[in-house]
Amino acid sequence: MNHRSKKIIPPEVLISGYSRGIFPMSESRDDTSCQWYSARRRGVIPMDRFKVSDNVMRLIRGERYQVQVDQRFREVMEACADRPTTWISSLLIDSYELFHEMGYAHSVEMIDREGGLTGGLYGVSLGSAFFGESMFRRGKEADKVALWHCHRILVENGFTLWDTQYYTDHLSQFGCVEISAEEYRERLEAALRKEAIFKPLD
Repeated sequence: MNHRSKKIIPPEVLISGYSRGIFPMSESRDDTSCQWYSARRRGVIPMDRFKVSDNVMRLIRGERYQVQVDQRFREVMEACADRPTTWISSLLIDSYELFHEMGYAHSVEMIDREGGLTGGLYGVSLGSAFFGESMFRRGKEADKVALWHCHRILVENGFTLWDTQYYTDHLSQFGCVEISAEEYRERLEAALRKEAIFKPLD
């Protein structure tokens, strides 16, 4: 991809923002700008509290989907943006694609038996922090299966902070909790002091 011909958020700006606990969002798919946000109460998933339902575990044991990592990053972002209202603009997709090529943004992809992309998620890694951005599904519970695989990757590779930005009732089913901005900053600073690499498991 020729990034020089497109307007993007410079990678150093993204690194600075995430390091300070802020993240960009656009108003719509066609928005050519973005705003930076934080949260007074932050959502995180403690590594030792993550959980999925019995139904999701049955899909995992049955190997309904094949898991891939960082193979179809842009497709995952575009699928996450493919909804009636979205904060994921073309500006963000182009910016994060470069961020991905530099090793900072990652995707977990669920592939069906026909080789189609049927679910997945993407996020940003800095130090031992992983900032979950968005997920989608086309196949049954494919987004939740992707979360399960993401959790395994984070644990096995030594990540210490899994940031979901906001706490929601939907995320609570996976073990998400809400912490204060002050506690979040402390956890983020500690996570940034340790190095971890988001990579597929053998």
